[in-house]
Amino acid sequence: MGCHYFIVDWPTAIKPYYAMPCENDPSVCRAFDLMHPRMELSSGSERVHQHDLLVRQIQSKGLNPDSFAFYLTPFRYGMPPHSGWGLGAERLVMTMLGLQNIREAVLFPRDRHRLVP
Repeated sequence: MGCHYFIVDWPTAIKPYYAMPCENDPSVCRAFDLMHPRMELSSGSERVHQHDLLVRQIQSKGLNPDSFAFYLTPFRYGMPPHSGWGLGAERLVMTMLGLQNIREAVLFPRDRHRLVP
C-alpha cells in the first residue's frame, strides 16, 4: 500500500500569504504536506507573525491588504511566532480503511443530488 511521506521546502509563490518564507531563501517557505501514496492527508506551515512582512506577502499574491484589515489589526500590536496545520479526517479514514471513494468516509456526503443530510 506504500508509505507516508512529507513534502517540505515549498516554493513561497504557490503557498498562502501567511506561510513564513525561509530567512536564508525567501523563495522557499516553511511549509509541509503529509502525503499518503494516494493523496494529501495534512498540510501546515509556520505562519508569518510580523505585520510588515504579512502586508508584503499579501501584496505579493496580488491582493489588497485593506481587504484583510480584520486579520492584520492584531499583528500591529505584536503576535508571537506560531504555526498551524489541518488534517483531512475523511481522507485519513479513507486511506486507513482502503476505501475507493471519499464519500464512503464522510458522515453526510454531498454531491449534485444530495445537498442536505
